[in-house]
Amino acid sequence: MTIVFPSVEPPNEDVRRQAVARHAALTKPAGSLGKLEELGVWVAACQGECPPRPFTRPRVVVFAGDHGVARHGVSAYPAEVTGQMVANFLAGGAAVNVLATVAGATVRVVDVAVDSDTAVGDHKVRRGSGSIDREDALTREEAERAVELGRRLADEEVDGGADVLVAGDMGIGNTTPAAVLIAALTGAEPVAVVGRGTGIDDRGWMRKTAAIRDALRRARPVLDDPVQLLATASGADLAAIAGFLAQAAVRRTPVVLDGVVVGAAALVAEELAPGAREWWVAGHRSAEPAHALALNHLSLEPLLDFDLRLGEGSGAVAALPLVAMATKVLAEMATFDGAGVSGPA
Repeated sequence: MTIVFPSVEPPNEDVRRQAVARHAALTKPAGSLGKLEELGVWVAACQGECPPRPFTRPRVVVFAGDHGVARHGVSAYPAEVTGQMVANFLAGGAAVNVLATVAGATVRVVDVAVDSDTAVGDHKVRRGSGSIDREDALTREEAERAVELGRRLADEEVDGGADVLVAGDMGIGNTTPAAVLIAALTGAEPVAVVGRGTGIDDRGWMRKTAAIRDALRRARPVLDDPVQLLATASGADLAAIAGFLAQAAVRRTPVVLDGVVVGAAALVAEELAPGAREWWVAGHRSAEPAHALALNHLSLEPLLDFDLRLGEGSGAVAALPLVAMATKVLAEMATFDGAGVSGPA
């Protein structure tokens, strides 16, 4: 199997200009809504319509998978929590479920590589992933299958009517491969990308730093091959997220990005489908230090900076109401002429 994504068409530039002009005609000083204006312009360009349509089916897809490196003390939680949290998502008890209810989104969870049986395991690529500090996470064939799974899930969601997408993650130990991918693709040193993840202590931080250092040595020789990089240093869940994000851009569907794990997958997705980042907006900046490096590399400014580090898609979903507000402002706010209000002198 060879992974090839079609060329990504950018958001509509003519509509972007129309949206900028419309903002200038609305009953407010030009630029007074700051980034809300920029966000509304982005939505209009993505939709190819000005004024833009309100979103009617925001959709969150949570990708779950276990990581072999979790066996080596890089997380504050045991690996079995991944499978337990899948059940919690299905029961509606996780943070992302609660936040999604407020934001008007629905949540789907997919078992990509959980190391236990789950009720949503029909898409499972494998049980867990290899410990990346000493072995490949996946075979090349598994990496390709995972990317194709993400691609297929994006198609399913878009064909099912989703008009804005969020990718979430669930996997004990997954910030370690995320940090490796970000360090590899941005040229950062291990110490610059190591965060506290689920709340590790100083000894855990040192173990995590060593694991990232060793995995990074294995990752750097395959930087020119995104699929092999995923096979070497990620996990089936991250590979699937990369495919999902790339295909969403191919399908001209906007995505609100979450934190460090999704950010790492986004770096690879941009390698797989250059230009995909034009279809993404960063929902927030994670407390994990590697995430700021990823956003800077993608030239994305976060909408929120709340020190969130949960994952699940939670930070992106928290930002969804801002996206909805920006869209409605551009679509529904009165113009100077329409409201009979004098414009600027």
